[in-house]
Amino acid sequence: MSFQQFESLQWRKSSHSTTHGTDCVELAAGAIVLARDSKDPTGPMLGFTRGEWRGFLDEVKRGAFDLM
Repeated sequence: MSFQQFESLQWRKSSHSTTHGTDCVELAAGAIVLARDSKDPTGPMLGFTRGEWRGFLDEVKRGAFDLM
């Protein structure tokens, strides 16, 4: 996909982010789930299948990544 195709996606960030917050992870969901750094929207992105993303969220909810 070209950058223009990514740019047209509906990117979202946490409601806990401030309106001027630039230290955020942004997500866009389509056929795949994409993640990018809000400080560098034209930079690298990570792509996940919906199944991979669901598995990650399930592990987060389970506490698998909680810091001691």
